Amino acid sequence: MKKIILYIGLFAFSMQGFSQDSLMNYLEMAAKNNPTVLQRYAEYQASLQKVPQVGSLPDPQLEMGVFLTPMELIGGYQVADIKLMQMFPWFGVLKNAKDEMSLMAKGKYELFRDAKLQVFYDVQRAWFDLYKVRQSIRISENNMELLKTIERLALVKYKTGSWGGGGVVSSGSSMTAATTPSGSSGMNTMGGSGGNTTTQPTVSAGSSSMGSASGSTGLASVYQIQIEISDLENNIASLKNEEQVVLARFNSQLNRPFKTPVVVPDLLATEPLDIAFLSVTDSMFTKNPMLGMLAYEQQSLTARTKMQKQMGLPMVGLGVNYSVISKSEMSTSPMNGQDMIMPMLTVTLPIYRKKYTAMQTETKFLKAASEQNYQATVNALQTEYYEALQLYNDAQRRIKLYESQRQLSKKTLDISLKSFSSGSNLSDILRIRQQLLDYELKQVVAVTDYNKAKAWIKRLIPNTTPNP
Repeated sequence: MKKIILYIGLFAFSMQGFSQDSLMNYLEMAAKNNPTVLQRYAEYQASLQKVPQVGSLPDPQLEMGVFLTPMELIGGYQVADIKLMQMFPWFGVLKNAKDEMSLMAKGKYELFRDAKLQVFYDVQRAWFDLYKVRQSIRISENNMELLKTIERLALVKYKTGSWGGGGVVSSGSSMTAATTPSGSSGMNTMGGSGGNTTTQPTVSAGSSSMGSASGSTGLASVYQIQIEISDLENNIASLKNEEQVVLARFNSQLNRPFKTPVVVPDLLATEPLDIAFLSVTDSMFTKNPMLGMLAYEQQSLTARTKMQKQMGLPMVGLGVNYSVISKSEMSTSPMNGQDMIMPMLTVTLPIYRKKYTAMQTETKFLKAASEQNYQATVNALQTEYYEALQLYNDAQRRIKLYESQRQLSKKTLDISLKSFSSGSNLSDILRIRQQLLDYELKQVVAVTDYNKAKAWIKRLIPNTTPNP
């Protein structure tokens, strides 16, 4: 039994840990399964394979020729001719080419990092949206129960006839009882019965009309509550449809079936950001992968410029020419039938300079464009940062405001419900109930925006780990 209790406790603890750290688990699943992340990683791996391609020597050239009719020479007959040539670029060309491709591969890796961070951000946004929708459903269902309670109280008041005008009717009855003796003494004094017969129908008619008005008011109030219930049921149905859409969007980021269940907490934390994220500095975006990719791009263009300068220098080729010679019966030369080997040297003459100049000019313009793109990206990141910071501060303020307003509305509603049976106005109760519902929903939206803003800021200023 002790072992069973221990296992149950460990299982409950693990499930609690999963519930608390479920977002981190989902982020790890997205990093492993998201198609965009896998695509960027495959592109990075492909770019690494370009390094050995550009860093290798050109393929050697082998030329073979066979004489259909052997060529007569002094020392025999030439049967075939074989040439082997290897070209060598100028010193440093291959090294700079490898540097260029290596830096471009690093740029691809930064794109992979950026895709992963974007997926993390999208997963967190969808997770927060799912929390918002489910909390809105829960709050709406609680308000539905509250409305049904108010409806039951209203029906009780309507059936008992104590709606609104009960005090007026009883005061009218006491007035009738008080005036009846006066009418009787008048009748006895005057000796007629006319005063008594005219007084009673008047009071009776007044009580009947007041009771009818009270019943109509009570029935209309019940109808009003039922209208509110119908609207709330429609809103809950819409929220449940929205939940399916958000659930599908979340699961698509994890590359799994759209209807897979997702765990979200009952209460979303509102812990503040670290102070390092809340102060703008020149180096705050140094870890941003887009800037890293552009920096590597500029370095690769610098390596390309060096390579292009060296490409304008001659290439040297070393080779050998092997001639197959058969013996001639007519020749008396001591070299009769002896094969010939001839070393060869080839040098290219890069005299057409326009293409090399154009290549360097093109790279110069590309580097200038990359520098401007870097600055534009910095400006865009700073703008996004201020937008995210404004959303963060605004959501933080709204959370405090709506929490205070919600508590005040809750207290007001509790007081109104307690005094409802003693004559409190139903329209005021419904208005306060609507205010409470609005503040609860707005608070959920504020908490969601607060966490989205945190995720946005961390998307712009990434850390080494995707801490949500």
